[in-house]
Amino acid sequence: MSFVLAIDQGTTSSRAMVFRSDISIAAVAQQEFPQHFPASGWVEHEPEDIWTSTVMTCRDALEKAGLAAKDIAAIGITNQRETTVVWDRATGQAVHRAIVWQDRRTADICAKLKAEGHEPDVSARTGLIIDPYFSGTKVAWILDHVPGARERAERGELMFGTVDCYLLWRLTGGRVHATDATNASRTLLFNIHTGQWDDTLLKLLRVPRSMLPEVKDSSADFGTTTPDLFGGPIKVAGIAGDQQAATIGQACFTPGMMKSTYGTGCFALLNTGATPVKSNNKLLTTIAYQLNGIRTYALEGSIFVAGSAVQWLRDGLGIIKHAAETGPLADKSDSMQSVYLVPAFVGLGAPYWNPRVRGALFGLTRNTGPAELAHATLESVCYQTYDLWAAMRADWPDASAATIVLRVDGGMTASDWTMQRLADLLDAPVDRPMIQETTALGAAYLAGLNAGVYPEPEKFADNWRLEHRFKPAMSGATRQRKLAGWARAVKGVLASDEGE
Repeated sequence: MSFVLAIDQGTTSSRAMVFRSDISIAAVAQQEFPQHFPASGWVEHEPEDIWTSTVMTCRDALEKAGLAAKDIAAIGITNQRETTVVWDRATGQAVHRAIVWQDRRTADICAKLKAEGHEPDVSARTGLIIDPYFSGTKVAWILDHVPGARERAERGELMFGTVDCYLLWRLTGGRVHATDATNASRTLLFNIHTGQWDDTLLKLLRVPRSMLPEVKDSSADFGTTTPDLFGGPIKVAGIAGDQQAATIGQACFTPGMMKSTYGTGCFALLNTGATPVKSNNKLLTTIAYQLNGIRTYALEGSIFVAGSAVQWLRDGLGIIKHAAETGPLADKSDSMQSVYLVPAFVGLGAPYWNPRVRGALFGLTRNTGPAELAHATLESVCYQTYDLWAAMRADWPDASAATIVLRVDGGMTASDWTMQRLADLLDAPVDRPMIQETTALGAAYLAGLNAGVYPEPEKFADNWRLEHRFKPAMSGATRQRKLAGWARAVKGVLASDEGE
């Protein structure tokens, strides 16, 4: 049994990947599922769609690889984080659609908690800020808005879980209600210092403890699947939230190593080791992974718009037909122009956390055209990464320029132009790996580690392979001028905030 099956349950699709013992990929299957937007700022998924698409892709991947359940050593799960499911303990039926991480319906609850002065204590316990992004206020909303839900929860009839937890419960036929420390750390209900659910937080958000899953290591025995699903039982042995799984897949096991994933948005995590670092720059303190009962922490910064800015060029403005055209187009731009796009289409994430501001273009001239807009769009992702990089270095004194290694993954990293500009603006090397499927690889590694297929972290790190290293080539003067222009543009956008 030298194969590992990774479930990568994302926001718009479910994927399954079969990895061999040498971490090469044997098969991939993917299936999109519907998104639901019942009101402005609301985003929901049908839990049954998440479940059926997951099972179908697992079966497809096994079939493509020509494998049976008996050939699979273990299953690893990685998932869209913070998305919240509440279901009936007896029937398994969800009491409401899953509320997705992007959903903003609990903004009023969060504003009230902040106004009452709870944020400093919540942040001290969880490493998070009070924001609709996280699961805690979503659970509270379901309990308050689904008729009878709160009473049923108080009686112990309802269960709460993030997507990994819900899938595990279904995979094991309702025998196991568990999650891992990385997913627990994104709920606003978990104390990242004690590694336990926090009674003070549960009381504050009015979430009954009986709803909560057991919290385990990221690589652990999570039970076995029911034989009917895949033609035989398979043990589940690894779980991590998607960004933490990518950190593991990138082998960022040493403090000072940093990974940045470029998808719809961008998520950067900096490994800070055994010490949780409190941010003074609106970054999140989170659990990177937990192995053998030992928690490793990270600083995390979230950018809301990365790849979706390129989608805007394609679908909104119609100046490109394919994302791959942006790099060559940007290369043709007028070097005399300094056009800046601040892509605050849904507000600004870290280190600003202002959901009210909106995007803006600066420095337009009569000669500004598609090439300059492509240039500004790709650069905007690099500038936003620079802001996270600078905030992380300010928060963590150990992060001298010499010690930080930036490893990148996600769709946008295919653009050599963007990655070179990123290295130029950070004034640091940017490493792109051979295996781009780092999120699924991280889940597979955690499961394979428990099952004895993959070695300890230090040895696994030796298997990481560099595809290309982008080295900074921009002059210091040009870099400083461009960063100063970006800072002015962001300042202009932030000044446009007129409050609620």
